Amino acid sequence: MINAIIFDFGDIFINLDKPATISGLQKLGMTEWNNDFDQLNLSFEVGAISPEDFIGGFQKQLPNVSKEDILKAWNAVLADFPFYRLEFLQELSKKYRLFLLSNTDSIHINTFETKSGVSFYKDFYACFEKVYFSFNMGMRKPDPKIYQFVLNENNLVAENTLFVDDKKENTDSAATLGIKVWNLLVGNEDVIDLYKKNII
Repeated sequence: MINAIIFDFGDIFINLDKPATISGLQKLGMTEWNNDFDQLNLSFEVGAISPEDFIGGFQKQLPNVSKEDILKAWNAVLADFPFYRLEFLQELSKKYRLFLLSNTDSIHINTFETKSGVSFYKDFYACFEKVYFSFNMGMRKPDPKIYQFVLNENNLVAENTLFVDDKKENTDSAATLGIKVWNLLVGNEDVIDLYKKNII
């Protein structure tokens, strides 16, 4: 029986507009998202580099672009967070132990908190026993160690835990540990469809 649920954040609760960041960077002169940008992003997501070093990495390849313009393009991915999802989560938190586990960076989280306002993000975080962000953990999904860490730290039993994420590589990895999973198909499903899935 499921008694705990671990949720991803992006495209589960907050909607993401991934093409907006790419097109924003292209307008600044980026020709393609190359391996250097990939490594920069991965390093930032596990907290291995500072926001300044992250922005500096972009400026090396886009030398005439301001920090503000890079930040604007980087944050363009963050779209809306429908209030009905927060209401759903608040109801769910009365019945289950809830956790948030997100591959994200400090710039995106600071921007989310600023845009949504203190009242909203505090109500959101309050639904969870613990909030886990990759940049604070030094590891990221789909590394199985990140799921094992959350299980161990909270005395969760894998078979009694559900993990919800929109990326199949992440749910596949969690499933290898015996965790029940829902690979949510963005655009076809919404997190509030959880009860219809007959998995809890």
